[in-house]
Amino acid sequence: MTYRNDLPVCKDCENRFGSIFKNISEVDILKLSEFKCVKIYKKGQNIFLENSQSEGIYCINKGKVKLYKYDKYGNVQILRLAKEGDLIGYRSLIVGEHYNATATAMEDSVICYISKNIFFALLRSNPELSVNLMKLLSDKLKTAENHMVSISLKNVRERVAETILLIKDFWGEGEDGTLLCDLKREEMAQFTGTATETFIRFLSEFKNDKVIDLIGKKIKILNYEALEKIRSDD
Repeated sequence: MTYRNDLPVCKDCENRFGSIFKNISEVDILKLSEFKCVKIYKKGQNIFLENSQSEGIYCINKGKVKLYKYDKYGNVQILRLAKEGDLIGYRSLIVGEHYNATATAMEDSVICYISKNIFFALLRSNPELSVNLMKLLSDKLKTAENHMVSISLKNVRERVAETILLIKDFWGEGEDGTLLCDLKREEMAQFTGTATETFIRFLSEFKNDKVIDLIGKKIKILNYEALEKIRSDD
């Protein structure tokens, strides 16, 4: 990881208008740019570790991040994925806890770090920022609850279909229709909450049923309706 203080500039950041910082004043935007720290992470580098002290928040300018935990057996469970414009580490900072997960860059990433003091000062001076933060917390809580329900109530076949659709929404598709996803099969299985071999078996099953196609390591969705039906109730 390296530190940079010359880029990006908050007032020129396109991601800002889709984030909780979209309504803050120009004065505070300049203050944010002055006091934040830009960090460059290589693919595979940790941004923060589970149980480490929370001292600030991270805003992803470029790149993608996975947040995950280890269970008591040493298995990885990916909790969520984050990309450009997303904040990570804010929940632990707000409640004064250590980070409850590890965050790792999935590709080379540019991430802005905002210290605790600066972030709380912005919250105090910007009521709309506080409201936006509450909306973000509520939205992420809903997403986490839905993911927990999926893991506990859906069978593995349904969860594999759901993972493919979530990957499509997160990464998008290329010109050839394949999903623009750098996750390994093992990581997809970790997000699904199943063994890698089981995940691969269902991918093969979906291919045989012409629901998806597998082009090398890439996935191409052929039948969205069928995949949605499998995800919903099979």
